[in-house]
Amino acid sequence: MQFDETIFITGFPGFIAGRLVERLANKDVQFFLLVQKNFVDKAMKDVAEIAEKTGTPLENYALIVGDITRKNLGMSDADLSAVQAQTTDIFHLAAIYDLEVAKEAAYKVNVDGTKNVNELAQGCSNLRRYNYISTCYVAGLRLGEIREDELEHDAGFRNYYEETKYLAELEVEKLKDKLPVTIFRPSVVCGDSNTGETAKYDGIYYVIKYLLRAPKLFRLVNVGNDKVRLNLVPVDFVVNALAALSKDEAAVGKTVALADPAPFSTKEICDSIAEAITGKRSIYTPPPKWIETFLKSPISPALTGLPHSGVPYFFIPQTYDTSISEQLLANHGIKCPRFTDYCRNLVKFVIANPRLNG
Repeated sequence: MQFDETIFITGFPGFIAGRLVERLANKDVQFFLLVQKNFVDKAMKDVAEIAEKTGTPLENYALIVGDITRKNLGMSDADLSAVQAQTTDIFHLAAIYDLEVAKEAAYKVNVDGTKNVNELAQGCSNLRRYNYISTCYVAGLRLGEIREDELEHDAGFRNYYEETKYLAELEVEKLKDKLPVTIFRPSVVCGDSNTGETAKYDGIYYVIKYLLRAPKLFRLVNVGNDKVRLNLVPVDFVVNALAALSKDEAAVGKTVALADPAPFSTKEICDSIAEAITGKRSIYTPPPKWIETFLKSPISPALTGLPHSGVPYFFIPQTYDTSISEQLLANHGIKCPRFTDYCRNLVKFVIANPRLNG
């Protein structure tokens, strides 16, 4: 069977990758989905659901058992040959998204793994686009505004996740003169703006879960502040942006921040969540330093549910320029939803699903 496109995706069946496949699914599109051995059963189940939901043939989806940390991504010679001969588009999403990841594991997956995908991309004879998913937090400890056309710095990093994603993006940046590359930098990704659905309770969900522990009591004191803005983007916005710009020739050679152009302060975010849960906002906001000191204390994780590794992200004096992103996405009618417009949907999902599998 002849296909108009053949899309190779790493990171399946991850939350973003799975939704991206569903978004791109078409009877004329073939997918090569690189799946780690221990995720094959889930991948098969998810593919069956996507095929049924989108009305596309199961034959359009090929699961390839592999591992980005291995030479040729751990694929067989036959699979490697087919992938490099047929692939027209690559989406590299596979990475360790863990703020507490150990150095060796982070380098092996995020840096060496990306180098391996880069090598694969350079061997694809019909490649139209290489889409690399990075993160706004490659900015590390930099302060102030971070532009999309900026990358290299020596400010340092909070953890090995940030450091290795930075080093990985440097490797992909080198290919812009050789391949049709687009680099995407999402900020903090949360659930679907319409359904609230997510796959993991981290990031802003620490605040939601915290306030749900004792809503009437905990909502009285706002743990945010007016000085820092937390940049949140719903997963549906990220997927729609990836799908649109991966087909937009104007995005070739660009680095695009998939971030909210007008993010709310952490105080506003906490009040929105409190209002969604209790119908009321906070009445007192302590000085930021008091809150930060408490959240870093030994007793805080047990009381608040927020791990120490996540604390710095609520106190980062950083903003992300989205000039390139907004200009490109405007041509597709895509805008980042406002957190206050979908906050209630996130809360409803957490209340209905107090525990998540996986």
